[in-house]
Amino acid sequence: MSRFVLGLDSSTQSLTALLIDIEKREVAGEESLNFDASLPSYGTESGVLPNEDPNVVHSPPTLWADALDQLLATLVEKKWPLDQVSTIAGSGQQHGTVYFKASAANTLSQLDSSKGLAEQLRDHFSRSTSPVWLDSSTAEDCAALTEAIGGHQPMHRCTGSSAYERFSGPQIRRFARTEPQAYSETAHILLVSSYMASLLAGKIVGTDHGDASGMNLMDLSSKSWNSDLLQASAPELEGRLGSPIPSTTIVGSISSYFVERYGFSAQTEVMAWSGDNPNSQVGLGLTQDGDCALSMGTSDVLFATLKSLPQTAGDEGHLFYTPTGDIMSLLCFSNGSLAREKVRDQFDLDWTSFDEAIDGTPVGNDGGLMLPWFLPEIVPKVLDAGVIRSGFDIDDVGANCRAVVEGQMLSRRLHAANLGINPRRLRVTGGASRNERITRIAADVFACPVEEIDISASAALGAALRALHHRVGGAIEEVVSPFVEISKVTDPDPSNVATYRNSLEAFARLESEHL
Repeated sequence: MSRFVLGLDSSTQSLTALLIDIEKREVAGEESLNFDASLPSYGTESGVLPNEDPNVVHSPPTLWADALDQLLATLVEKKWPLDQVSTIAGSGQQHGTVYFKASAANTLSQLDSSKGLAEQLRDHFSRSTSPVWLDSSTAEDCAALTEAIGGHQPMHRCTGSSAYERFSGPQIRRFARTEPQAYSETAHILLVSSYMASLLAGKIVGTDHGDASGMNLMDLSSKSWNSDLLQASAPELEGRLGSPIPSTTIVGSISSYFVERYGFSAQTEVMAWSGDNPNSQVGLGLTQDGDCALSMGTSDVLFATLKSLPQTAGDEGHLFYTPTGDIMSLLCFSNGSLAREKVRDQFDLDWTSFDEAIDGTPVGNDGGLMLPWFLPEIVPKVLDAGVIRSGFDIDDVGANCRAVVEGQMLSRRLHAANLGINPRRLRVTGGASRNERITRIAADVFACPVEEIDISASAALGAALRALHHRVGGAIEEVVSPFVEISKVTDPDPSNVATYRNSLEAFARLESEHL
């Protein structure tokens, strides 16, 4: 009997499993394994290996295989009904690359269930460690790829992002350039997502469109590799990558290794894995055109769903395919909670008095505006930090408190609009989402309802929901919506919306003057 679907998320620091009951349409179990705590022999810190060079950040791919064995063993101990799992889908940290020798394919197809995965695979990597998304050692390679395609804007138009140090294309290029012998011994280059799917399926699995669109190698319009970028990256790269595949692809039945060792049914299907951000898009319920989420943490990250590629995206932010075939826009703002805390601490306030200062200042701040660049900013690209104040005094407590929040939300709204994003609703998560003043300003600036949600494992949930949708069919929104709990809704105030419409025009002029 196939009553459940399973979602797995292999993130930077942990591996999470989430089980959904197909009939009841509810989460039946969630379990997570922390790499550092559960597998200390690897010597990782926050899931990555220490390195004297802070720009070099790698993890051992055998760690992720070991973690899969250990987590599944835990699920067996806790009597999860793995024999009733019909489909497994997964999520992997984006941009990490895994390098296999040709011998890996044969080993994957003949795994011995009496031995662990890591033990059997250890000798089949052409590169013993995997650069992950935190690695920033590829500036030279980013420049070369950008030049090969004609500049930053052509790169963004083609691949959905400017060339970024942590992206897979530049990482592959650096490996081929600095370790040509090891590269020549490489037969298969996988991402974390396709690597984990390959373990489960017992064969080499292709990278899905969602994760492939975070490599600086795939042409978004054709969903195929760009020949100029492949040629500029490494020799004979296309054969090592294989072809990108749709996220909905069933790559095969589960390997007999997992049937014999953990009790899965031999009929359990393995679905193509995708990246963690695209999976989170599903887990957050962002399935309709214009759906947005704002995660407010140390940095603020705006996710948005688009039904088609934007025509005037410039060269900021990132565009990925989602597992549902839509477009995911991602904008990261480095001045998130840190900027709010800087203003709070400047006036020796606690959060209650910070809120009171906002309450005591008119909506729109009497025209006062702030560019809250306490740190170098990602969107827009500002390398030299420096706070810009216009129309109010640096010592005015209320004006500063209101200006930092209004400035942040106006910036999010402005740059979302630059990507063609006009949200019909904005879902907020993270610590600051519980602040009523911040959610009120967000609702009025974006001119749409703000929905507060609290989902701790959105990537694992998104993976499980993909598997559920595969099993039950129908509209994706109808499958996803019961799993997204909205704790509070803040509707926009029409009079405030009008005020912020004028503020947005002034903010755009101010920002333009200082870029």
